[in-house]
Amino acid sequence: MRVLRYIGKRMLFIGPQLFGITLVSFFLVKLIPGDPAVMMLGPLATESTLAELRTEMGFDRTLPEQFFIYIKNLVLHGDLGTSWQTTRPVTEDLFLRMPATLELITLGLLLGLLIGVPLGVGAAYLKRGIVAKFSDYYGLLAGALPDFWLGLVLIFLFYTILGWVPAPLGRLDFFIIAPPTVTGALLIDSLLDGNWSAFTSAAGHLLLPVITLGLISGGPILKMTQSTMDRMLESDYSRYEEMCGLPKSVIVRHALRNSLPSVVTIVSVLYGFLIGGAVLVEIVFSWGGAGQYAVQGVLNADINPVLGFVFFAAVLSLIIYLIVDLIYFAIDPRVRG
Repeated sequence: MRVLRYIGKRMLFIGPQLFGITLVSFFLVKLIPGDPAVMMLGPLATESTLAELRTEMGFDRTLPEQFFIYIKNLVLHGDLGTSWQTTRPVTEDLFLRMPATLELITLGLLLGLLIGVPLGVGAAYLKRGIVAKFSDYYGLLAGALPDFWLGLVLIFLFYTILGWVPAPLGRLDFFIIAPPTVTGALLIDSLLDGNWSAFTSAAGHLLLPVITLGLISGGPILKMTQSTMDRMLESDYSRYEEMCGLPKSVIVRHALRNSLPSVVTIVSVLYGFLIGGAVLVEIVFSWGGAGQYAVQGVLNADINPVLGFVFFAAVLSLIIYLIVDLIYFAIDPRVRG
């Protein structure tokens, strides 16, 4: 019941938070230079034609009026507008493209966890060993390297020179038939359909972008794990366990359990950041995800995809933070108390 009450309280704030995010993003996006009417009709369009299109799309109204209409359509109909580039509703485009982004960043963060947590624990436990030195150098490099540059290096090495991976063009090879869409994640949909050729192709295309995001995101996970484990291993309860003669493995396991809330926090922050921050990796690998869709909207003065992406990202981030709070209830007795 305590968990349900907490969820209920959090749900009360979701509406105002989404409204505030939509309000700020709407007026900021409107500041982006470029006239959508000119982009749609071309530079040779007459002023009368441009004025007619602006009136039809509501661009001749004041910004508060435009925002009120946008919010009304969103709340009453779930309508995020239409993209003039794809001529499709933005909601449909995002539901089609967002699973590609989520599949990529989820696998990238899982790889980051597999890299960062063991290295962080090893660096905290073996302070003077080779693991600690390697962790320090890796943490510095992961924080300094741009993800798109690392992706280009991996493409040059493993595709151009070695030819071990498929061309970085989309999520499947051109001659592979995509499985029926169930979740939008090609790996899962391929397994559900029993389409092993599509599964192999999807895994091959995922390999380099996942490694790129995993190597970059593993750095902050490593640093958070190492710093928290340092505090836990030097705490009074760890010293007491050591004085009682408990094995080192048990002491480290207890310290890691008490470090999990901090690790979960940094993972949730990274997940929310990568929903929009992985856009450069999507562009490098021609991934066709939601981030690339939003950037194309910015470049072409197509406002609705940008606003829709911000709204979707906000909703997903709020869901992630709620899940993290529920995980805190499960792993931290102090929260339950």
